[in-house]
Amino acid sequence: MKKQETITRRSLIKKSAIAAAGGTLLMNLPVHAFGTENKSTKVVLIRHKDVVGNKGKINADILQDMLDRAVASLTGESTTGKAWSRIIQPGDIVGIKSNVWNRLSTPPGLESAIKRRVQETGVKNGNISINDRGVLTDPVFQKATALINTCPLRTHAWAGLGTLIKNYITFSDNKPSFHPDSCADLATLWEFPQVKGKTRLNILVVLTPLFYGVGPHHFNRKYVWNYNGLLVGFDPVAVDAVGAELIRTKRREFFKEDIPINPPPKHILLADQRYHLGTADLGRIDLVKLGWKENILI
Repeated sequence: MKKQETITRRSLIKKSAIAAAGGTLLMNLPVHAFGTENKSTKVVLIRHKDVVGNKGKINADILQDMLDRAVASLTGESTTGKAWSRIIQPGDIVGIKSNVWNRLSTPPGLESAIKRRVQETGVKNGNISINDRGVLTDPVFQKATALINTCPLRTHAWAGLGTLIKNYITFSDNKPSFHPDSCADLATLWEFPQVKGKTRLNILVVLTPLFYGVGPHHFNRKYVWNYNGLLVGFDPVAVDAVGAELIRTKRREFFKEDIPINPPPKHILLADQRYHLGTADLGRIDLVKLGWKENILI
């Protein structure tokens, strides 16, 4: 199985090189979600000063409202129901790809908020699953027609940053094969049959991001801050690029100098330039800012 996957990754790299020479690959994201041929891609940042309370407790009601406002802005719809119906259909089988890293996991309140809105579109409860490390054996994920991708933003020892692009690594049964060259080829995960063309929404959690650390299991609350936000978009590369800029800006503010992310999160730029998964150029990203503006940084 591992040998077969390695061959598949090599062929994907070869195909991507050919595509780069001959034209632009279409992104594997829902056409109806983009809806136009605009050169820019939209990312919504929403913040609320009270969503993270004492001792890091998250207000689930505020978080639900933040998610709803972001999705409405992203889709251009006036109501929550219409907005989610642009993303999920009643006949879909939906995998909510979460992240369970014990130091900074996807908040259960956000998982519940996503599931609630998916159910309200008419999807049966048995056709919805929330999972991370067990996606390969999860019956819902095995036959999923739609994925919603969500994870917290944090520094990462191998990839530079833990991102939405990287969050799909659990769809691989050979994760170490993605580690060389600072995890440069993570975008090839998005060509896996369990993933390709299925991602309807990407939610990067920036409630309490981790902006600095050293070593594979690093975590120090000194380098976590209450940013109280969500970054939401259809394009995972664009959302990750904005997230990376947020981390760079916070490090500059904290250390009073530019401290490069180490290793550099090259997988974000290569997802654009080598694999054409999305847009990493901040100049072509339409960042919509909603809610609390204090210390917004970007």
